[in-house]
Amino acid sequence: MQQTRVAVVGSANMDLVGTAPALPRPGETVLGSDFVMLPGGKGANQAVAAVRAGASCVFLGAIGSDAFGVTLRARITAAGVDTAHLRVVYGSSGVALVMVGGAGENAILVTPGANEAFTGLTDDELAAVREADVLVAQLEVPVETVTAAALAARSADTRVVLNAAPARPVPAELLAAVDLLVVNETEAHALTGRGADEPTALLELVPRAVLTLGGQGAWYVERDRPAVHVPAVKVDVVDTTAAGDAFTAALAVAWGEGRELVEAVHWAAAAGAACVRKLGASVALPRRVEIDELFSRPA
Repeated sequence: MQQTRVAVVGSANMDLVGTAPALPRPGETVLGSDFVMLPGGKGANQAVAAVRAGASCVFLGAIGSDAFGVTLRARITAAGVDTAHLRVVYGSSGVALVMVGGAGENAILVTPGANEAFTGLTDDELAAVREADVLVAQLEVPVETVTAAALAARSADTRVVLNAAPARPVPAELLAAVDLLVVNETEAHALTGRGADEPTALLELVPRAVLTLGGQGAWYVERDRPAVHVPAVKVDVVDTTAAGDAFTAALAVAWGEGRELVEAVHWAAAAGAACVRKLGASVALPRRVEIDELFSRPA
């Protein structure tokens, strides 16, 4: 089987993660239990997750000129991701403040930093997109950058997987270039005004989509085909922070390897389940052997 070549266009953040028995309500202070500082950002997470799932991956994004930026580049490179095109811009790197409650739920505040400056893709960056089998993008960087990358991918028959997160308006030009959309219920509602009970509404925008529902599994929908529900893989949940990133990356890798998309969604569900068993974002992203183990587990 040929190794899938993935290009990821997205954000890189330093995640400052604190855990507590319960998340604080507005105006409330709670006593936490643990703290870790980890590389993250949806783009960097999905790039690392793609490598761990068995792909080769080039990451296109921006880090700051601060100490966080130095650490981010070192950690992402050490994970096996090609960072030759990772830009350095003057100022602060992106930072995510992550609070994790006792049941694994989380609340996240992201300050974009250098990610906002990731605009105007160069010829070399566009070439890296065109050379990939699959482009994976999210919406934590300027949407104009994502659109330019998607159009370049479309021109080269590179498949485009858009994880439309966080929830925000998506221009029609970008949606027209998307082969596969991945959203959770909040993001689906932002795009269509409808929720988990109408996953096929996404097909008014794109030819194929996956609607993820956490512990309730996911819906795969495709034009001219019946909707398919894929159940979640049951595991003990520690932290759900990077589950969506693990899912999206594994889905792109499996599709790039030639798996039928319903099977690819099942494999992605196993990746998401493997991820939530550990605390943190990038450190929790599962390796291929972990995904395969849960994928082959009897239902």
